[in-house]
Amino acid sequence: MKLTLETERLLLRPFTMDDAEAMFYGWANDPEVTKYLTWNTHESIEDTKCVLDMWIKEYEKPERINFAIELKEEKSLIGGIDIVGYEDNIPVIGYNLCRKYWNKGYMTEACKCVLDYLFSKGYKDVRIDAMEENIGSNKVIKKCGGVLTETYEEYLPMKDKKVIINRYLVSKE
Repeated sequence: MKLTLETERLLLRPFTMDDAEAMFYGWANDPEVTKYLTWNTHESIEDTKCVLDMWIKEYEKPERINFAIELKEEKSLIGGIDIVGYEDNIPVIGYNLCRKYWNKGYMTEACKCVLDYLFSKGYKDVRIDAMEENIGSNKVIKKCGGVLTETYEEYLPMKDKKVIINRYLVSKE
């Protein structure tokens, strides 16, 4: 589903193929960002273009919601946030952000916006997972009202390693 949302500082919009360069150089090729993601660091812009092509095709599915996060003031792509799936009819959010924009409140702002949208569509709960070692992401989730419900070990096949995952639930007030 193609959808655009807006906050005070951000535009959450559909990705386009024009985003490939900004995505690649902004976060997809940054090992400091991708070490906390389920997928590996992109080695070439072609990797990023393949992912974008897949995401753009998925917009045809009504349940698929995926936003490019654009900083309105700069008109620059700084990250992404999406519904990575649904478990027991509970949306699961995933996100990433260019390292130079960490600790400025952008992801909390984007996440709260997506949560508000999902709650307005009738969802009572939203799940967000983060690797235990990802201190920043765990803080974002807590700022958005996330309550830790479970900690478990998970094997990430693309990274060929086991990680500890913190699972949070954000509930509509």
